Amino acid sequence: MRDVFDVSVRLRRYFALYTGVFVALVLVLGVFEHFGLPPRWIGYSFLFLTIILYATIGVLARTANVSEYYVAGRRIPAIFNGMATGADWMSAASFMGLAGTLYLSGYQGLAYVMGWTGGYVLVALLLAPYLRRFGQYTIPDFLGERYGGNAARLVGVAAVVLASFVYVVAQIYGVGLITSRFVGLQFEVGVFVGLAGILVCSFLGGMRAVTWTQVAQYVILIVAYIVPVAMLSYKATGLPLPQFVYGEVLAKVEVLETRLFDDPAELEARRLYRERADAIYERILNLPDSLHEERQRLSQKINELKNGDARMRDIVVYERQRRELPQNADEARDRWDSAMHVAAERGATPTHHSTAYPGNDESERNLARVNFLALVFCLMLGTAALPHVLMRYYTTPTVREARNSVFWSLFFILLLYFTAPAYAVFAKFEIYSGVIGSSIAELPAWIAAWSKVGLVAIEDINGDGLLQLAELTLNPDVIVLATPEIAGLPYVISGLVAAGALAAALSTADGLLLTIAGALSHDVYYKIYRPQASTQWRLLVSKTLLLVVAVLGATVAAQKPASILFMVSWAFSIAAAAFFPALVCGIFWKRANRAGAVSGMLVGMLLTIYYLVRVQFDSIPWLGIHGIGMAPWFGIQSVSAGVWGVAAGFVTIVVVSLLTPPPARSIQEFVEQVRYPQMRV
Repeated sequence: MRDVFDVSVRLRRYFALYTGVFVALVLVLGVFEHFGLPPRWIGYSFLFLTIILYATIGVLARTANVSEYYVAGRRIPAIFNGMATGADWMSAASFMGLAGTLYLSGYQGLAYVMGWTGGYVLVALLLAPYLRRFGQYTIPDFLGERYGGNAARLVGVAAVVLASFVYVVAQIYGVGLITSRFVGLQFEVGVFVGLAGILVCSFLGGMRAVTWTQVAQYVILIVAYIVPVAMLSYKATGLPLPQFVYGEVLAKVEVLETRLFDDPAELEARRLYRERADAIYERILNLPDSLHEERQRLSQKINELKNGDARMRDIVVYERQRRELPQNADEARDRWDSAMHVAAERGATPTHHSTAYPGNDESERNLARVNFLALVFCLMLGTAALPHVLMRYYTTPTVREARNSVFWSLFFILLLYFTAPAYAVFAKFEIYSGVIGSSIAELPAWIAAWSKVGLVAIEDINGDGLLQLAELTLNPDVIVLATPEIAGLPYVISGLVAAGALAAALSTADGLLLTIAGALSHDVYYKIYRPQASTQWRLLVSKTLLLVVAVLGATVAAQKPASILFMVSWAFSIAAAAFFPALVCGIFWKRANRAGAVSGMLVGMLLTIYYLVRVQFDSIPWLGIHGIGMAPWFGIQSVSAGVWGVAAGFVTIVVVSLLTPPPARSIQEFVEQVRYPQMRV
């Protein structure tokens, strides 16, 4: 016990020194900026110095020991495991997407805060201590041991790979955004550059290297998150305590909202967007004739310009529009349907930031309330079932430390989540007061910079030369990254935020890739295919699979499939439906058997995927699939698809288990041992 205490004290000294060095680096770069250091070099410094730091930790923590590689030797103290879990958890979705979603959705965005934090209560009460008592390396390990045979293990592996892959694509996508904006790389190139940073830790040292890198990354990301909004708070209120004073600024935002929403130019812009949506709807109804007519109209316009005295630039614009027209009616329907929804959304009546469950009537307000609660439900259960989070509690020395780790995880996560609502309010105040209503010809430089990355768009639809609220489109992923520029803070703060976002994305991607590779190499290759494999072969297979999955993830991320928060929400629904019923029943109900668990996991996961795909997408062009969209059941959105999967999973496990023979006595004794051990572990 004394040795553990000495190690913990020594680690605290190391990381205190590390924090001091990082703060000093930020101050030095700030001084250099004052004396003329170009912004591009500040971006390079933050990007490459932090990646070199993570690589150094990965090299120093490299290991060829299986226990060290998969579970860090089960020697991580609770406070550091909590810090690593916080970094592992606070992905690009939390760092970049949460404040942006609160900016766009207001009160409704609090579902993410409540769901994600509430999930850790379930982890502490229902799962973490029992999984740590079980030991071993992976979640499929537990499923295979608890339910017997390889069927539950293989279904568990499939669910781990699917949920974690969707999640890791979101992280790599975030890395691409950061590198493309702050280093000037093309997005697709930035994705693969960031991939190298992801691999340097997980590839070399597995969970051991990832854990200590994540502790270092947590320090960077929390400093990077809090410093800019504290400066904004001081600028707006005179106090650098945004978590406690943002209510004062929210009152100012509400005044601005009332003025902006009722502005005649704003009302005109929204009317024009609604008319555009109606016109697109008519074109969709008249397909395929409308596509032919559109092509003819553009050709006629081009001929008129060529025969007249038009500038070549104008002709090129129309030629590009004709060239980019859909090739057939199915493609036109998909593209125009998307454009129609965008136009309708921009033409809709905006919602006040603090309005709970917004809607035009009681029916719409009830639907908003149902979606809010459904999302909280999915995020809570998804949090409690995410394999890469649950694996972290295999790394502690004891069951007591596993419980303590959950407390520290919540504490370190709270520091960011407590700040996110303030971020949204301060950013909205800056944009509403300083950007909306400005001349489009004189807009701040950050709008043009982020437009190149595709996260900001403006359109002067009413032609008055001024920017109305409806004419500005902001991707939620841009709010945190662009806040320093929006507020006119020094560029070194922008570089700091980029380093924090990069740390958040890298830390989660490392954990996810390790989880996928571990499930495939340990649960499939070693446990099923080749039990006699040597340690060296097991690690080689794991690292090879990790590399393959990382490249596949980067390839998918380069296609920009969706916003970060959407992809992460899908991963939570899949994890909740696939794992939560099987894990809870496996721990607390001895009668649950293999047939019930396998059936429940498959039914829950497949139903969730079915609902998610059909509600979210009307087509999948690269598969040649069109017209698959359906109306949501009871109005529940695709991000909450896990509601149906979890319910179906529990019902299936109970019914099938009761209709088939009970598990063997040895398995029932295993459940007793996990829940009520004869000796303290």
